[in-house]
This record gives sequence, structure tokens and C-alpha cells, in this order.
Amino acid sequence: MSEPSSARLPEKEDKRSFFQRVAEFIHPGPDSKDELIETLADAEDNEIIGADARVMLERVIRMADMTAGDVMVAAPRMDCVNIDAPFDDILQLVIRTAHSRFPVYQDERENIIGTLLAKDLLKLQRSPALNLRALLRPAVFVPESKGLNDLLREFRGTRNHQAIVIDEFGRVAGLVTIEDVIEQIVGEIEDEFDIAEDEGDIFALADHTFRVSGDTPVARVAEAFGVAIRSSDPEEDFDTIGGLIAHEIGHVPKRGEQVDMAGLRFVVLHTKGGAVRWFKVAPVAGEPAGSA
Repeated sequence: MSEPSSARLPEKEDKRSFFQRVAEFIHPGPDSKDELIETLADAEDNEIIGADARVMLERVIRMADMTAGDVMVAAPRMDCVNIDAPFDDILQLVIRTAHSRFPVYQDERENIIGTLLAKDLLKLQRSPALNLRALLRPAVFVPESKGLNDLLREFRGTRNHQAIVIDEFGRVAGLVTIEDVIEQIVGEIEDEFDIAEDEGDIFALADHTFRVSGDTPVARVAEAFGVAIRSSDPEEDFDTIGGLIAHEIGHVPKRGEQVDMAGLRFVVLHTKGGAVRWFKVAPVAGEPAGSA
């Protein structure tokens, strides 16, 4: 009997896992991280891995050399709660910044005594007699030199989402969150501030102020508030309010910085990638809105 035609033989299924195929491709292996990254690029060119997988793998490799100090929010820019502040002041801070967790200090900002979850304020609002201290969670402290790989492992193991970063002298250097770490692998994570353009760009807030997207055209902001907004430099022309405010500040804006223009106060709420994503806008007290 003749052998069956090879055309009828089923193709052999490749049961190797993704990582097995990558390992076989790079065998015997690169001698440095730079060579490994180049090999990943070759793997993408040979369609062993996709572009997204290659980018993430590169970020994982590079993250091994990064520390908490590389990704933290510096201490002066931390939004902290004063344990002795009135409830209304704390509530306004939570509304203004829209964070879910806050370091809590007593007397001075260096003296961090715990972490407050924004949702726990509901308990205080329903039971005013409740002591704010009873709502605090333990604060987590990590050295500035702590590797991001170890920090991510610690976050996962303890279920903490933020940590206070301490410098070599034991002083508060900044704040790092699990989102800051994960973004080093997957890129920017969309959050409560990231709203699609077709959903709007100017929003009224409960405290009678407004939240304005940095991408909003200057003309639209001027029309919405009934003012004339112009750059202090007549030779400069800006399309977006974020670009104009950055020019007026004179450097890459940071959260909490503010500029008064045309009788309006623009406070930087949220930045990403060096650009302002959101402003809080309100009339300047005692000053009529008008031309810049």
C-alpha cells in the first residue's frame, strides 16, 4: 500500500509557549541589557512578539534599574492632610485634588502619622463625633533607593497603594503610588481626569468653580467665561489654554501652580507628560473678569 500523500498529513501544531519561543530565539542569549533590548526588536521584526509586547518587555527590563526616587512626586508637591484641619477644609482638599489617598501629618509636613482614604470621610460626615485619627491607616515608608521591582512586589504583598519616600537623612522626600510603578511598564494609565473629548472640556464643580481641560481652545475658554484672554507677549499666539498658561508660568507647570489672567485664576490640577491636563478655574476674588 502506498504511503498517504504528504498533503493529507495534518500540520504539526506549535505547542511552544510564548516565552519558550522568545527564549529559543535569543539563545544563547545577549551579554547586556542593551543587547537584550536589540534582540527584542529583532523578535518583533520576525513576528515572534507584537509591538505592544516588545515595548512592555523593554520597560520591564529598564525598570530593573529604577528606584522609588525616580518616579516619586516630590515632597513640595504632595497633597497632604493636616490632622487638625477643620472637616470642611479637608473635604475641599479631597474635592480639589480628586485623589483617593492622602498622607496625614501633625504640626509639620515632615511628621507623617498615617494615611487617609477619601472614602473614609463619608464615615466622618455621617458621624461628626467620630475622631479623624480613628480613620487613619498606617503609613508605609520606603527609602529613596528602593528598587521599583521590590517596591511593586511589596505593594502587591501588603495591598498598600502608596508609600512615603524617605531620603538618606530620614526626611520625607516624596510620595510614590502603585500607579506610578505600573505606569513604568504599561505607560500612562487613564484615570478619573481622563475624559473623552466628546464628553466635554469645561465642567462646573460643586464649589462653584470650574474644571477646564488643558486642550481646550483659548477662544472657547474666553467665550465660556465672557472674557478676553491674551498672552502677555503680543507676538505669541496659542491655540490651547494649556499652552498659554505654560508660557505665562515660564516653565513646565506643576500641580498647584496658579496664574491670574483676565480676572480668572487658573490652578494646575493635573499634569501628564509635561503638559497640563486639567485646570481649576474661578474668578479672582475682588477683581472683575475682563481682558487679560
